[in-house]
Amino acid sequence: MRHFKKGIIVLSVISFLLLTACGNNAAEGDTTKKVNFLETSELLTLNTTNEEDFTSFTAQNQVFEGLYTLDTKDNFVPGVAAGMPEISEDQTEYTIKLKKEAKWSDGSQVTANDFVYAWQRAVDPKTAPGYAALFKDSILNATEINDGKLKPTELSATATDDHTLKIKLKKPVPYFISLLSFETFFPQKQAFVEKAGDKYGTDAAHTLYNGPFIMKKWDGNTSKNWTYAKNDHYWDKKKVEVDEIRVKVAKDINAGVNLYETKEADRAPLSGEYAKQFKDRDDFVTEKDALISYLKLNQKRNGQLTPLSNNNLRHALNLAVNKKLLTADVLGDGSFAANGLLPKDFVQNPETGADFRSDSGDHLVYDAKRAKSFYNKALAELGTNKISLELLGDDQDTTKTIFVFLKDQLEKTLPGLTIQIKTMPAKAASELTRTGDYDLSLAAWMPDFKDPWTYSSLFLSDYYNNSMSYHSEKYDKLVRSTDAELASKPLERWNAFIASEKVLLDDDAAILPLYQHQTAVLQNKNISGVQKHAFGSPYSYKFIKLSN
Repeated sequence: MRHFKKGIIVLSVISFLLLTACGNNAAEGDTTKKVNFLETSELLTLNTTNEEDFTSFTAQNQVFEGLYTLDTKDNFVPGVAAGMPEISEDQTEYTIKLKKEAKWSDGSQVTANDFVYAWQRAVDPKTAPGYAALFKDSILNATEINDGKLKPTELSATATDDHTLKIKLKKPVPYFISLLSFETFFPQKQAFVEKAGDKYGTDAAHTLYNGPFIMKKWDGNTSKNWTYAKNDHYWDKKKVEVDEIRVKVAKDINAGVNLYETKEADRAPLSGEYAKQFKDRDDFVTEKDALISYLKLNQKRNGQLTPLSNNNLRHALNLAVNKKLLTADVLGDGSFAANGLLPKDFVQNPETGADFRSDSGDHLVYDAKRAKSFYNKALAELGTNKISLELLGDDQDTTKTIFVFLKDQLEKTLPGLTIQIKTMPAKAASELTRTGDYDLSLAAWMPDFKDPWTYSSLFLSDYYNNSMSYHSEKYDKLVRSTDAELASKPLERWNAFIASEKVLLDDDAAILPLYQHQTAVLQNKNISGVQKHAFGSPYSYKFIKLSN
């Protein structure tokens, strides 16, 4: 998503994980169970210590496995770990035993050192991805290593033997088990990585696997095709029923629907008119999602303040978008308006069990009259009668459709405002967003782990994913408290997250939440078990079943 977790690169542009499982047309006498999927963007990397995107998160979750993984109900269950961890009374020391039957795809043992080595790479400033922040927020010495003050070998994660991992945290981390199921915490075999060098994780041949599948026929990040093949060395291979998953990159939803209607596909993603057209069919399926789509409002570009540094303008933009119209008439896939940062049905009050959205309420709800009032104040403060803003996003069909709607809404509601649409391949758009070279950027965040921190930390002044020059001492203090003095005080911590959301939105209108995504598909009933997760990697294919 995430921040792609994953999450996941830190995701700066929206990238829907829309899949299509194609007809299982084996030759006569061939008993191999095969499916064909479509992804909407290229696979960028299999190196879990690189920046990542949604497609990479999905791929990595099929070919690797961490200490813990998610079952079909999103419960944490042992993966490479032999059982749940031993945790010290002060909740800062974890001891984890590894399965002796956990193997790499070359038949060698997955060892505790494979995790230690990968984690050291994840915090080493020479190799660390943006997700190094997850380690810095949790494991002792990670921050100092990432800052160049300590050596990577001084990370407080050690292998006491091949099957025992000991971890020392800098403080209690309520969501640490969830982190251990996340891709950046997956293992890497040191000898293999060092031999592959810079080529590690860049194609199928230069990657070693320990998950349910191995990768085949992937030639690199420009490749339009790849294949997941069942991993014969996987410790739980008896539960993997599908033998081969062939993947092609296709950004056109219309093409997927055509494949489905001609019985060449068993699963086709839907949005917009297609979703509305097929919603009453018995093969129409919606999948719950915790992914929030929003606009980043960049306050400084190329060292210069943008009009979006004006608080009244940010409020005007937020109130000018009719999100219900967007989700009902444009998307039509079950997605619904987001009037907050955190998604619905994700985390609950530790005492009452109430959903975060119920406790926090709605923020910045569509109100055209108030939007114009804020806009007129902004024009006066900026000393102008017209404003031009660039809207950046990827080149998927859904993104383009959303942009046409947003341009129409904003320009009609706020006279004198011009929205210039700029779409490009996801990787290029993501780089512009990361470096702050944009005005408005369409972003999406799927939670990396099950805790409000995965959303709230995104907009800390010094956090790697901020990239929009937002700075609020009040917001920083509230969010930081949840990771420090309130870490062992569940209810107070919860209330601090609620208060921080009000600062981010009601006070500062720092971002423009759009909608909580829901995935709509047409799906052949012969295929089941495409497991959608609410956090971490978007999908698991381990559970796929074919009825004939």
